[in-house]
Amino acid sequence: MEQKLRMTCFVANEHEAVENTFFAVKKLPKKVKPESTSALKYIAKYCDSPIVLFSQKPEYLRFSEDSAKRLEDLFVSSKALIAYSDYSDEHEDGSITSHPLIDYSSGSVSDSFEFGKAIIVSVDAIKKFVSESNKSYSFAGVYAFRLWASRKGKILHIAENLYTAVQEDKRKSGQKQFDYLNPQLHRRQKEMEAAFTEYLKDINAYISPAQIKPVDFSKDGGFKYEASVVIPVRNRVRTVADAVNSALSQKANFDFNVIVVDNHSTDGTTETLEKLAKENPRVVHIIPERKDLGIGGCWQLAADDERCGRFAVQLDSDDIYSDNNTLSKIVSRFHRTHAAMVIGSYRLVNFELNTLPPGVIDHKEWTSANGRNNALRINGLGAPRAFYTPMLREIRFPNTSYGEDYALGLAFSREHYLSRIYDVLYLCRRWEDNSDAALSQEKINKNNAYKDSLRAAEIEARKKINAK
Repeated sequence: MEQKLRMTCFVANEHEAVENTFFAVKKLPKKVKPESTSALKYIAKYCDSPIVLFSQKPEYLRFSEDSAKRLEDLFVSSKALIAYSDYSDEHEDGSITSHPLIDYSSGSVSDSFEFGKAIIVSVDAIKKFVSESNKSYSFAGVYAFRLWASRKGKILHIAENLYTAVQEDKRKSGQKQFDYLNPQLHRRQKEMEAAFTEYLKDINAYISPAQIKPVDFSKDGGFKYEASVVIPVRNRVRTVADAVNSALSQKANFDFNVIVVDNHSTDGTTETLEKLAKENPRVVHIIPERKDLGIGGCWQLAADDERCGRFAVQLDSDDIYSDNNTLSKIVSRFHRTHAAMVIGSYRLVNFELNTLPPGVIDHKEWTSANGRNNALRINGLGAPRAFYTPMLREIRFPNTSYGEDYALGLAFSREHYLSRIYDVLYLCRRWEDNSDAALSQEKINKNNAYKDSLRAAEIEARKKINAK
């Protein structure tokens, strides 16, 4: 290649390097945060090429001559405003693994959407954005720009490994998933929420506080039980008795039961539950006729059962409530707020109940005024989750084993109030067999794509409400 490519690479000041001889590499000034509006303004002013390769991450990146040209050529021919590609991870032992990413869609609105270690961007698009925007963000500048770009043009995913990144963050996926809840990042979260709220208003998908419909519990015809603790389970003989006994130990001035949906366990869980059901008539042990149910399908089976109470309250088979007042607190909150869904806070612990980082997960980024909008941006709603059963029977769970609760939360929040309890109600146990402690990249991609599809559908539903 006789001449350098048309793109210039801008990196954070602390960035180690981008290895190549095919395009210029420049560092942002130390005082300029790479995710800020100021970074975009700096690039718009000082970039002397039509295309910028922008890296906000501190990893060492390596491009070949062919891959750099391929990246630029595909970007130019697509006429996209932003593009990103799959890449390869280089590990400490020198091994290389592929790091595939997912396509960008109308539901890819989470600020944690994974673009990889670098994006390629039209400098004209950056200049247009900074000239139009009257906002200045320290943390949400690039996020606001890509939301803007998604309305103005194409965001292209190139499904080819076009560079290698020396892996810096070696934590498992189960540790990374809570980064956005770090209380030290509160200002960042508020900026992301502000940028996203403006985007929802721009696309006519914003739901105002005035659009909330309180739930009238007096019209449901009455229930034998005020509440049911619902425990879906498969092969948790080590923990399920703890969960059931935690539910049975709840103190309440109302009748409640415990519905356990045993999804064809083979490890002794079924026998444990049969014994518990014989010892206590409040334990309802259900084995589905179907063998294709996910967690959502098991939840729906419990909600549709005539023995299900007015409020269906979550307890996973690995976990326990923090004390014997959890159920009363949740039911009281329903009646006080007329919410369709109540969500508590939980503490991450190991099997010996010792606290694990980051500790308490309370989702204090949620606000009564804007939580229903911000729910589309964040990756989860928290636990324990409790639902008004008549609405579960109407809206219904998707038959999945990931994101089923998030799907319900988005649908419920479209028109109804979601109430939060910031006290720790729940101990979420992480242990060696826990299913979400560490996931493959392919599984992470599948989960993220599914949540993006939920967000896309919900955004369209809210647009239709506002169009009436």
